[in-house]
Amino acid sequence: MDPERPKRRATARTKARRRAVDVLFEADQRGRYQPLALSDLLQERLATTAAETPLPAYSAELVEGVAGHLEDIDDILLTYAHGRTLDRMPAVDRAILRMAVWELLFDDEIDDAVVISEAVKLAAELSTEGSPRFVNAILDKIRVLGPALRLDLRGIDPS
Repeated sequence: MDPERPKRRATARTKARRRAVDVLFEADQRGRYQPLALSDLLQERLATTAAETPLPAYSAELVEGVAGHLEDIDDILLTYAHGRTLDRMPAVDRAILRMAVWELLFDDEIDDAVVISEAVKLAAELSTEGSPRFVNAILDKIRVLGPALRLDLRGIDPS
């Protein structure tokens, strides 16, 4: 990083993504990666005490989105994970990828380039040395195929 350049402050959505990854990772570690169990964990995280920082609304939206489409998201990840099964991926990568795939395919408000950039940054910050490249490759493939995948998820024949 250039010492002359000031660090960029994290945006509210960047912070919300980080918190969502924390919840998704926790669910994975606690064996609570079924949609209802994930929703229950989210409700626990939303019920904060005065000493805790509340979970941002966008974090909750991300976790709810993943919970609501978990099977589809995991099927897509298995298809484009370059021969890796979900259980062979680092748990942090799974959490980041699930969140980012939901944003790419189900949240039309966020630009795809932003979603991928944020996911790659999270992978660089939280996971293994090779994770940013791995996350980028999978998400870029899904980005390219996004329109067809969206139609397929909605049960529409793209032809």
